[in-house]
Amino acid sequence: MSSSNKKKLGTFSTLSIGIGGMVGGGIFAVTGLTVDVTKGAAPIAFLISGIVALLTSYSYLKLTLRFPGEGGTVEFLNRAFGSGIITGTANILLLLSYVVLLAVYAYAFGSYGSGFLPGQDRVFWFHFLVSAVIIGLVIINVFAANLVIRSENAFNAIKMLLLTGFIIGGLLTPMEWERVGPENFVSPMGLIAGAMLIFLNYEGFELIANASADVADPKRSLPIAYLGGVLIVIVVYVLIVTVVVGHLDFAQVAKVSDHVLSDTANDFMGRAGYFAIVIAALLATSSAINATFFGTGRLTYIIARTGELPGELERTMRGQHVEGTLISAVLALIIANFVPLEAIATMGSAGFLILFMAVNVANVRLAHETRSYAWLSVLAALSTAFALIVLCVKVDENPATRHHLWILFGMIAVSCVIEVVYRGITGRKINLAKVTR
Repeated sequence: MSSSNKKKLGTFSTLSIGIGGMVGGGIFAVTGLTVDVTKGAAPIAFLISGIVALLTSYSYLKLTLRFPGEGGTVEFLNRAFGSGIITGTANILLLLSYVVLLAVYAYAFGSYGSGFLPGQDRVFWFHFLVSAVIIGLVIINVFAANLVIRSENAFNAIKMLLLTGFIIGGLLTPMEWERVGPENFVSPMGLIAGAMLIFLNYEGFELIANASADVADPKRSLPIAYLGGVLIVIVVYVLIVTVVVGHLDFAQVAKVSDHVLSDTANDFMGRAGYFAIVIAALLATSSAINATFFGTGRLTYIIARTGELPGELERTMRGQHVEGTLISAVLALIIANFVPLEAIATMGSAGFLILFMAVNVANVRLAHETRSYAWLSVLAALSTAFALIVLCVKVDENPATRHHLWILFGMIAVSCVIEVVYRGITGRKINLAKVTR
């Protein structure tokens, strides 16, 4: 079959990949945390985070148009920076950041699922559900991957329909609008730090790059998918968190932070609304875990294929990249069960800020090839760098969260050690795919 016959993704399908990747489990997991940190400025926090993502999506758009294929971020970094240790470390950090995403989604699944159960048993059921969803879905991914792929569109449609109902219902019922007023804002630096804590909510547009080889009309579809997708998700997120702040006071949000959307729905729609959002959360987190398992397995394969991980990870089983999926599942189990949510969010958001900063710099270096406005990618790189610094400074200022930075540094150090030791032992080098002009 020719490559032209394989290209089958239209504009809407490509846009759906990005929106589905962004509006996943993250919004259910960290909305309460965002309100805890930024108070009435939470809608602005989502807006700021979205603007940083929008700037970065320009770099992804230009790089994807020039270097289409399943390699995505891995390919972009290798093209711009060559085959050095730093590039390899960044690619392994990308894989670990996806593992953190899995933990966030599993955490949200456990939080919303255990909300049905008696309070005295909730901790047990939380850990049971966190572990069960990871183990159950990794088994499904290994033995019934086609079912996973076919179910994604249905899950995404139901999730978006229920969230749309949440937004409309919330806005049409009386809200305490003064809670989103300036008198309830945190400091500017605190606002930026809070915004970057939830940056992982926007990372999903990166999935578009991995599917770019199958897009029928890239020049038309990719700009809409990248830029339009991020803009749509910004609006959705800002409306969701506005409804939350308008219906629950800050003390109530702090009390139910891990499952705040369902409790907000209960406030203005009763038990029917509560159950609808719990179902949306369980579907969204399950769907996000499925998609991320599929993505991490493929990402592990891509990194191994380029020469940065053992060649054994290039093997497939039933057409799937099983080894990478299993490794991701084990690591996600450990993180979701033993690391607090705020630390997980810090790890994930900081990891993706580092990687997106690198992609923005990559597009600056390759601007002549990608035919980009280099100044836009410079602005994006500076915004991600500034956001990362502010996030780290604010985390360090709080004695209760200071150790979260050590977890982040540990992720970076582990990525570097894996790369250095593996290259030293094997002597493998990065292999770049050929790209036609």
